[in-house]
Amino acid sequence: MSRRPMRVVPGEHLADLRPVREFLDEETRHSMRVVASVLPFKVNAYVVDELIDWGRAPEDPMFRLTFPHRDMLPSAAFDVMSDLLRRAAPRSVIRQEANRQRLRLNPHPGGQLELNVPPHDGAPVPGLQHKYRETVLLFPSAGQTCHAYCGYCFRWAQFVGMPELKQSLPSMRDAVVYLRQHTEVTDVLITGGDPLIMSTARLREYVEPLLAEDLGHLRTIRIGTKALAYWPHRFLDDPDSDDLLRLFEQCAAADRSVALMTHFSHERELETVDVRAAIARIRSAGVVLRAQAPMVRHVNDDPGVWARMWQRMVELGIHPYYCFVERDTGAQDYFALPLHRSLAIYQEALRQVSGLARTARGPVMSATPGKVVLHGESDVGGKKVFVCSFLQARDPEQVGRPFFAAWSPTARWFDELEPAFPHLPFPA
Repeated sequence: MSRRPMRVVPGEHLADLRPVREFLDEETRHSMRVVASVLPFKVNAYVVDELIDWGRAPEDPMFRLTFPHRDMLPSAAFDVMSDLLRRAAPRSVIRQEANRQRLRLNPHPGGQLELNVPPHDGAPVPGLQHKYRETVLLFPSAGQTCHAYCGYCFRWAQFVGMPELKQSLPSMRDAVVYLRQHTEVTDVLITGGDPLIMSTARLREYVEPLLAEDLGHLRTIRIGTKALAYWPHRFLDDPDSDDLLRLFEQCAAADRSVALMTHFSHERELETVDVRAAIARIRSAGVVLRAQAPMVRHVNDDPGVWARMWQRMVELGIHPYYCFVERDTGAQDYFALPLHRSLAIYQEALRQVSGLARTARGPVMSATPGKVVLHGESDVGGKKVFVCSFLQARDPEQVGRPFFAAWSPTARWFDELEPAFPHLPFPA
């Protein structure tokens, strides 16, 4: 494990990477530039050199995950942007039109801004979300980017340079005031973007205030990250890697549990020497690792991929946590699967692993009212239905209560489901 620079390649230059020029024609590369003018893309040397099988590209799943594809944009949006790029329109014109197109892609699904941002003294607290009673999300201002971007990211609006769409917490002052007044909160999730894109010194500014004695009701500090998959050097030989591990240990000494909410989309992300060494080092600091990702076309819509990924996680000491459904935003049309297909893949994957690897709950939709899990399909009164419940909900009374949705061959998201029985409760 030698120290190496991260060497980031932004989306506008992906079509010019040497391996891309070698196997893709100019028209395809033009389409990559068009899509990257609207949706955010970024890779680094580790992703390019260690994760992508260039012999299989462009069908390689890691290539599909991190590089633009024409079908990621609606055809009308693609045509408009393509024309601007071909005419070499001024950058300001291209950006203005790109912003218009972004607003049509449901940039903040699930009421993230309208419903999740909590009020304090009659005004919203920017950079906080409080959707579920026990958990508050923090969006550090310096952590709203990533080591590389996933094409399916539901937080893509954080990365496109539109301030009105960005969630950002400049300091912990307002957050601490809010948390002191909400003793029902036991978990804080530091999220982004990726908080571990920050230096440890900056991360410490957000973590240390959570260790105060008068915030003793906070029991767990979660950090949402894909750094293990996209830049494991963050934990190994970055200049402040040792300090990061000491910060984790400091949390344990203050009687706070640290949970690293990792994001693995494909088994290949768990196969390198560096990622396995990083996982071992994190565990040595007493950190709990959990893993989650959406099930998406072109990347992991295969039960064998999930079964192998879950099994490797267990072997490495990571707890499979959530198997999500691709959210209704951004490039959903490219990545999303019908719910019945996601359910079939999930269930077949479960059958291939032991009980220790069956902890991943799914398929789960993080919808406006809460996290909806599809337990399965059934026949009730001669009608084919999806059996559902809430794993988490805005209204805690809804958690665990089963409800039935009419089976659908096409529904891909919660708001496309209809009640199976009009006389029974169905969440809105």
